[in-house]
Formats: sequence, C-alpha cells, structure tokens
Amino acid sequence: MTTARTEEAPGQRRDALLSRYGVLDGTVANRDLQALVGMAAQICVVPNAAINLITSTQQRQVATAGFEPSICLREDSMCAVVLERPEPVVVPNAAMDARFRDNPFVTGTLGHVRFYASAPLTTPEGVIIGRLCVFDTQPRTLTPEQEHALTVLADRIVDVLELRLRSRELEESLSELTAARDELRRSNELLSDFAGQVSHDLRSPLSAIMASAEMLGQRESVVEDPLATRLVGTTFRASTRMAGLIEEILTHARVGARLERTETELDDVLADVLTDLGPSIEHTRATVTAEQLPTLWADGAQLYSVLLNLVSNALKYTRPDSDPVVTVAARQHDDVWRITVQDNGSGIEEADRESIFQLFKRVATDVDGSGIGLATCKRIVEVHGGAIGVDPAPDGGSRFWFELPSAAPDEGS
Repeated sequence: MTTARTEEAPGQRRDALLSRYGVLDGTVANRDLQALVGMAAQICVVPNAAINLITSTQQRQVATAGFEPSICLREDSMCAVVLERPEPVVVPNAAMDARFRDNPFVTGTLGHVRFYASAPLTTPEGVIIGRLCVFDTQPRTLTPEQEHALTVLADRIVDVLELRLRSRELEESLSELTAARDELRRSNELLSDFAGQVSHDLRSPLSAIMASAEMLGQRESVVEDPLATRLVGTTFRASTRMAGLIEEILTHARVGARLERTETELDDVLADVLTDLGPSIEHTRATVTAEQLPTLWADGAQLYSVLLNLVSNALKYTRPDSDPVVTVAARQHDDVWRITVQDNGSGIEEADRESIFQLFKRVATDVDGSGIGLATCKRIVEVHGGAIGVDPAPDGGSRFWFELPSAAPDEGS
C-alpha cells in the first residue's frame, strides 16, 4: 500500500501541473510551440518531432512536425517509458532496444519507428511533465551538438508554458483588481449618497434643538433662574458639539467617493490652511515655517483637509512649557512626494503610531477632539494612491508625513 501511494503521487502532481498550464483542455495556442518543435526536427535532421505531454493515463501531443498531433494511451507511449530520465535519451534503432522493441509504435501496430531521441520537459518545480522527441523510420543517431540542442529546445518549451501560465494568472489578477476597484468606487458613491441623506435627516432636528435652546436661553424666566440657565446652556453646547461631530463623520464618509483631481499647488493649499488657522496660531504664539511645496495632480479641497488636520493637531498637542514650532516640508524620492508636518510637541508613543489613524482612536484625552480627523486624513491620502504615517521628530516631537504620487494617474485608475 505504501509503494502504491508513493508511485501515485508524482502522477497526480504532474496532472495538476499540466492542468495549470492549460494543456489538458486544449487552451494552449501552438504557434510558439510549433516553431520550437519544427526547429528540433531541422537541427536533428529527422522528418518527425513532437512535444509529448504525459498524464496519468494518456500521451498528448501539443505540437508536432511531419505529422498531425494525436492522443494515445500512456501504455503505448514511447516517451512514457523513459519519462523520468532527467537526461536526453538517444536510441539509434528502437527495434533492437529491449525497452521499445515490443512497443506498438515500433512493431507496426501504430507506427514503424526505428530512430528515437528525446529530452525531458522539466518544470521549475523539478517535475518532468513530458518529453520533446524526434524520430524516424530509419536507424540513425545524433551528434553531441544535436543532443545538446534538443535539451536546450526542451527547456525553451517549458519557458513558453511558464510564460503563458504567468500571463494568464496576471490577466486574472488584473481582472479581479479591476472588479474590486469598480466595486470600491460604487461603494464609495453609495456611501457618499448615504452621507448626504443622513446629513439632511440629522441636521434638521439638531438645528431645531439648537435654535430652541438659544431662544429659551433668552426668556426672562430662564435668565432669572440660574439652574435653568445652566441647563439651557448645557443643551446648546452639547448640540453644538454634536453638530460638529456629525459634520466630521459625514466628511469622513464622503472621502474618496468623487475625487476632483486638478493641478494642485500645495503652497496655495497650505496658505489657505494657515489663514484659517490664524487665530489659533496667534493664540498659541506658534511659529509656523514652510518650505516650497510641490504641485500635484490631486483633489485640492481634500488635501486642504489633510493639511488642516495635521497643522491644527501640531498646534493643539503641545508641551505646557513651550510655544508650538511647526515646520512643513516636502521631499521627492523616486516617483513619490513626501510632505511632512513636524512639531515640537509631546510626541507619540511607538505603540500608538499606527492606531492613531483608526476611527475614534485618541491618545491624549485632555485635548478636545473626536478621533476622526486622522482617520479621515488616512482615507484621503489612500484614495489618492498614497500612504500616511508618523515618526518621532529629532527634538522629541512628532513628524507626520503623507506620500502622494508625483505624476498624474493613468486613465481609468
């Protein structure tokens, strides 16, 4: 029983490889293989040549020279007799060779082969899936140069099969990636539409609550009652915070649904960010410096959100004994631009440097925030085909960075 399983395993592995190559269902085109088998016949100066692939039950000829390809039983195959020989086999007269003299291709039942020579078709995995053979009805032999050429051609046949396999696998992968990309776009568009509907459904009643609280706070009976004033004020502030949170969530949901890429000058985007953060910069006595930034093919409005989040965080997460110092810079490497926003704040522990980009993940709880901003930055950068991260700065602060392609994407991407 053990011996039977040992003998069966190579045959099963060979059948699996032949199936992967697409030769068992006839899907392999024969033009390249036909050229190689014709070359084998010419070099060996014989009228007939064949690429014989051996399954557990059959011999299949995928390309031939001098006759039409056919299929025969494995037990009738001459190549199957020497299939596992790793070296070329040259038989000047098969009728005088004990291995072949009773074979139907020699006896006249299926043919009158006398001269036979073959070289193994060995896959990169080391499995012999068949042989390249040349033959004639007249006895003859091969020179060492012809024998070597036969081996070289056998190796090239396997190269052709491997190339076609890898090309087919690549096409399948590209097809799957294209389908996944299209589905992602569709999902993002649906999410954007959903965000718009939620925006309307949530904002309307919340706006009514805020307006009612504001009006109630102006009533004389409330103004004269400290408890009522405090409760109304709490309601209004909570509603304001909720409105801001809803807006952040909706912004996060809308990211990537419809990118409007244009030639975007990041210097102009950063200038808008610093203008809008002017009061915060002045209040914190921050020093913000910026090197020249590149022009990228991107959605300027969404990159504004990225820079706004990173710079505003640099102003918020500061050390109590020092004023914020923020530096915005850019460096190009290969086909990517890396934009950095460096601060002199309290820094981020190594264990938190990946998790802070997760939705609702916050490290410092003593600073106002929702844990949505960096997650939104990550979505924006990734939908642009880039990456984002954070490293420790030399002075103990943090250096946030994001990378974007320096060239416009191909059409359809």
